[in-house]
Amino acid sequence: MWHKIAAFIIKFRIVLLIILLAATGIMGYYASKVELSYEFTTAIPTDNAKYVAYQNFRRQFGEDGNMMVIGVQTNDFFSPAFFNDYARLTQRIEKVKSVENVLSIPGAVSLVKDTVTGSLKTIKLVTVLPVTNVDSVKNAFMSLPFYRGVLYNKDANAYLMAVRIDKKVLNSKDRSGVINEILSLADSFGAAHNTIMHYSGLPLIRTEMATRVQKEMRMFLIISFLLTAVILALFFRSFMAVVASMLVVAAGVIWSVGTIELLGYKITLLTALIPPLIVVIGIPNCVYFLNKYHAEYHKHRDKIKALVRMVDRMGIVTLFTNLTAAIGFGVFFFTKSTLLKEFGLVAGINIISIFFISLIFIPALFSFLPPPKVRHIKYLNSGWINNLLTTLTNWVFGHRSWIYVLTIAACIFSVFGILRLRSEAHIVDDLPKSDKVYQDLLFFENNFKGIMPLEIVIDTRSKYGLVKGDAFRRIDTAEQFIKHFPQIGQTLSIIDGIKFATQASFGGDTNNYALSSLFNPKDLLFYMHLSKGKTNLFSKLISTFVDSNMQKARISVNMADIGSKQLPKLLDSIRPRTYQLFDSNKYTVTFTGTSVVFLEGSRFIINSLRDSLILAFIIIFGCMVFLFRSWRILLISMVVNIVPLLITAGIMGWMGIRIKPSTVLVFSVALGITIDVTIRFLVNFKQELSWHDDSIAETVRRTIHDTGLSIIYTSLILIAGFGVFILSDFDGTKSLGYLTSMTLFMAMVTNLTLQPALLMWMDTIQVKKSKAADFLLDEDGEGKPQTKAGDYTP
Repeated sequence: MWHKIAAFIIKFRIVLLIILLAATGIMGYYASKVELSYEFTTAIPTDNAKYVAYQNFRRQFGEDGNMMVIGVQTNDFFSPAFFNDYARLTQRIEKVKSVENVLSIPGAVSLVKDTVTGSLKTIKLVTVLPVTNVDSVKNAFMSLPFYRGVLYNKDANAYLMAVRIDKKVLNSKDRSGVINEILSLADSFGAAHNTIMHYSGLPLIRTEMATRVQKEMRMFLIISFLLTAVILALFFRSFMAVVASMLVVAAGVIWSVGTIELLGYKITLLTALIPPLIVVIGIPNCVYFLNKYHAEYHKHRDKIKALVRMVDRMGIVTLFTNLTAAIGFGVFFFTKSTLLKEFGLVAGINIISIFFISLIFIPALFSFLPPPKVRHIKYLNSGWINNLLTTLTNWVFGHRSWIYVLTIAACIFSVFGILRLRSEAHIVDDLPKSDKVYQDLLFFENNFKGIMPLEIVIDTRSKYGLVKGDAFRRIDTAEQFIKHFPQIGQTLSIIDGIKFATQASFGGDTNNYALSSLFNPKDLLFYMHLSKGKTNLFSKLISTFVDSNMQKARISVNMADIGSKQLPKLLDSIRPRTYQLFDSNKYTVTFTGTSVVFLEGSRFIINSLRDSLILAFIIIFGCMVFLFRSWRILLISMVVNIVPLLITAGIMGWMGIRIKPSTVLVFSVALGITIDVTIRFLVNFKQELSWHDDSIAETVRRTIHDTGLSIIYTSLILIAGFGVFILSDFDGTKSLGYLTSMTLFMAMVTNLTLQPALLMWMDTIQVKKSKAADFLLDEDGEGKPQTKAGDYTP
């Protein structure tokens, strides 16, 4: 069949090249329209209970992750020059398009009681700039406990400005412009006063990560192209071989980005890895094809015959290597995570696509080019490679027991390392500890106990249920309990607004900042009626923290980024007291918010990756059974590919590398790629067996030398290709780079040592069977069978 395919490609090469060029042009058009994704909640399925609860919360109360914070730490905050410039900064940020409101000390309001009507009204602390009497503003502000721990930390002289941004803009490409404008204004203020500015909040973190993803995607593409071009040039010593390979992977990259747009997806942290992955996966296709082409041409000096033999012998090998790689990635599509589904589908489709691109383009192009020159095939007799392969062969035939002992020792060492593995992830986990975004997050955690949102929704299950009983006092008790935890920063609810109003009703005395025993919850209905259509702080507080039916109330909590290991423990500590306060027969209490969704997403991705790895094993080794139809070959391929993964997991444990989505991803990626080398070796072994009178020993010896060169070079290309990810700003991408490179290196070693050693084990079994058969035949006097020692019958 493959001989006919080769003949077809050569015969219709012009038509096929035109079709390929046209298809690449179309995909290029769609690739130009692809957009970045700014959504970070797609890690879990849309029918997940926690995801549904979060979406219900967003519809009811609005976005919890649309606040950016700006912090300063100074002893001169209330000096006239600094304070007035800070007030002007607040006004400038308020004028930035898509900024909904800014909460800061100069923009703070106070509640005062109208002595005539007895009603409460809001007044701004700062009405006109410049402020001539800053001390009076300071004294007025410090008398308002409502803002304590929210806008300032008196002990640390740290001050905070909270900027709320339109959620629609945050999910669009315009978000970068808004964030950058805010940063520019704040940086100018900081430079003018020689003050370090600190920035954080989910809008900033997400924008920074999305922008870096885009930059790194371009950087990795350029570096991977240059690196693979250099390695290919050193390998083939042929300009056209390098150009042809680069054109193949360039087309693959265009197709991969075009596929993202065609499927209606956007570029995420995961799908951004696909184009450089296509480069490092597509290059081995070119190496396998060109290496076989040169080897065949070296034998009989016939270009067309060499191209046909190239497709005939390497077509099936390359198809199965790409198929298994596609399976390794494609199984992610069968998870329920949107993030993983998109990554798996796009990667799987384009790995198969790169096979067809290389299958058509390389033989078609080289049929028009002159045959290889002597210097182009000189690498086939490379001295150091041949010496290395001879050394490996000697080890396989002379020191097999040492190979087994070293492998078993490495596995035992790895098992103890695996026992040390722990699973933990943080919202900004992938950022290096020295990064400004991470350091600024620590600033807010140290001075304001964190800014990561946790939301608690209390549902009374009936209209006006909040004003009918003692729900408000229970909410106040719950707030006071939650504040005792050191990981918790400021809490905010309608209760704080009521206390604010109570303080104002009693002349502004700070001792009356409390939930008065005289407070009637039904009075809140009057305030809600007055606040309709108004935009002052108190009216916003009411509408933000209770629903229009007075059925649900929200406690908004700021907390530290304590990670996926500590967050469940914290929630488990809060829940019992909360459920005690809010009887399940009367209330429904929901814990939600970005922190909870992140925890669920991290757990879900890790479990999905584990399940997809198991599924990949089953499907890939099912393909191995179909291809080789031998349980011994299947057993050998399983051992050879499990050992590198086991060693990698062990090293992770010993090095203290945590299990998180980015590190678990390594195993599925590595399995899909390392199995390629195994298939390359075993297919060649199967093809050569009949040429050596079914002698396993001689076939193994020949296969090491025939496939070793291409295996070593393709492994080096893959290792270098994944190695470029080490340059990433994200620790997760770095981990993917060096852990995958390490796994690929060990896979190369096991495929060229352990695999042939295990094949020789088959030879030993065959020899024993032959001797047993000879003995039985001698006993019966019927003569010896014709099978030679060392022969193999599949």
